[in-house]
Amino acid sequence: MPPHLHADTPGSEPSEPGRLDALITQTQRLRGELDAVRRQSEPVEGRGGSGVDARWQRALCELAAQQLADLGGNLDQLREGLADEARAAAPAPEAPPHAAYSQDAAPPETVPYEQSADHLVGRVGSAEWKLLTDEVHWSAALYRIFGRTEADGPLSLDELPSWVRQDDQPALAAAFTACLVDGRPVDHEFRIARPDGSTRTVHLLGEPVLTEEGTTASMWAVVKDVTRLRRTERAAEEHREQLRQEHQRAQTERRLAVELQETVLPPWRGSVRFPQDDEEQDGALDLAARYLPSATRALIGGDWYDAMELPDGATLLTAGDLTGHGVAATSGMALLLGAVRGMAVAKVRPGALMGHLNQLLDSAAQPALGSAVCCRYEPATRTLAWAQAGHPAPLLFRGGTGRALQRPEGVLLGVATGATYEQRAEQLAPGDVLILHTDGLAPRSESLGPDACGTGAERLLALAPRFAEARTAQECVRAVAEEFEDDEREDDACVLVARVSA
Repeated sequence: MPPHLHADTPGSEPSEPGRLDALITQTQRLRGELDAVRRQSEPVEGRGGSGVDARWQRALCELAAQQLADLGGNLDQLREGLADEARAAAPAPEAPPHAAYSQDAAPPETVPYEQSADHLVGRVGSAEWKLLTDEVHWSAALYRIFGRTEADGPLSLDELPSWVRQDDQPALAAAFTACLVDGRPVDHEFRIARPDGSTRTVHLLGEPVLTEEGTTASMWAVVKDVTRLRRTERAAEEHREQLRQEHQRAQTERRLAVELQETVLPPWRGSVRFPQDDEEQDGALDLAARYLPSATRALIGGDWYDAMELPDGATLLTAGDLTGHGVAATSGMALLLGAVRGMAVAKVRPGALMGHLNQLLDSAAQPALGSAVCCRYEPATRTLAWAQAGHPAPLLFRGGTGRALQRPEGVLLGVATGATYEQRAEQLAPGDVLILHTDGLAPRSESLGPDACGTGAERLLALAPRFAEARTAQECVRAVAEEFEDDEREDDACVLVARVSA
C-alpha cells in the first residue's frame, strides 16, 4: 500500500470539487465518531464524583458538534459556488511538525491570531465565574477573543454587558438571568466591541454549577469566536438573495416578452386564405405558420413572421429576425413589424421598404441589427416581388422538387447608413409552395457564402416530396414541425408557408 501523503507535500492534487467532496466526507465521518464519544460521556446515574469533568466533556462535545455542523455547511456552500469570499481565503500558514497546541495555547508570535491555523472554525476559550467568592477565571484564548491581555484581567459578569453591542444586551441579560436564577443552560450568540474598535461575534455555551441546596454557586462557559463564519454566511445569503432577485427579474422579463410576442404575431391556429372574399379565385394563397422556440425556452428572441391582405388586393408576406433576446428584442421586433405593415399598406415596394427599415434601425436610440425578407404577391398574375436584407432566401417547391430563390442584393438592417436594396420578381404557378423562414431554423454556413443553403435549408428542401403530397399549407407546416421538433436549437425560429391555389 502506498504511503499517505502529508497535507503539505506538493504533488498531484485532486480538482477543487474533488477536494471539497473529500472534506465533506471527512466531516461526516468525524461527526459519526463524535456521536460515539458523546454517548460514552453521558452521565450515569449513581456514579460518584463531582461531575465537573462530565460537564466539560458534554460542553466540548456540543461545541465540537456545532463546529462540524458549521464546517459542513460552509463546505456545501463552497461546492455550490455560493461562497466565493470563503473560497478565496488564504491558506493557513505551515505549522512546525513538532508543535502541538491545546485549545487554550497561544500560537507562535509570528502567526497572528487572524491567520492562525484554526481560523476557519474560530477560536475557542473558556471562563468560570464563581458567584460565592467573586472569582473569575479566563483561559488565554478568551483574552485573545476579547482583545484583552492577562494583565487587564478577566471581565466579571457585571462588566461583561458593557462590552456587548447595545442591540444584543437585553437578550444576553435574559439568558444569564435564566442561568443564574433558574438554573438553565446558556446557548447564546452576541457581538462584542473590542478595544481596537473591531466587532466580534461570539457563541457562548454555559451551565450553572449548583450547590446541594440547589442554588447557583458558579457559572462556567465555553466561548467560540464565530465572526468569520457569520461573515461568510451573510455573504452567502446576500449572494442567494441576489440570485433570487435576478431570477425573478428574468422570469418577469420573459413573461413580458412572451406576452408581447403573442400580441404581435398573427394568432393563427390553422390555415388562412388570402384574398378572403373569393374562395374560388385562382392564385389565392393558403397560408400557415409556426413559431419554433429555442432549446433554452427562456431566450425569447426577435423573430417574426407575418401575412396581410392589402387594400389593393395584393398580399404581404414577411419574416425577419432582430438581434438580442428578451423584452428589448421583442419590442424592437414589434416596432419593425408595425413599420412593415404601415409601408405595405401605403404601397411601398419591397426594395424601397427595406431601405426605410434600414434607416429606422440606423437612427434608433438603441443600436441593433436585423435581417428580413419582404414579399408582395399579386394573386391576379401570381407574381411575387421580393427583397431581402441579409436574410435566407425563400424556398420554392414545385413538382416534387425545391430550390432557393436567387437573392437580390441587400445588407443587414442597421449595418450601413443609406444602404439600397435590390428587388427581384418570381412567377409562381398553381400548386407552388413558398416557404419563408428565419435563420434560427436554417443557419447559413459562412464558409459557403451568402447564397449557399445551410443544413436547415437543405433539410427543408429534402421535404419536397411531402410538400407535393400536402393538400394544405397547414399540412406543410406540420411536416416542417415534425422534421425540426427534436432539434436542440440555439435560437428561436419562424416558418411561414404559402401555397398557391390551383
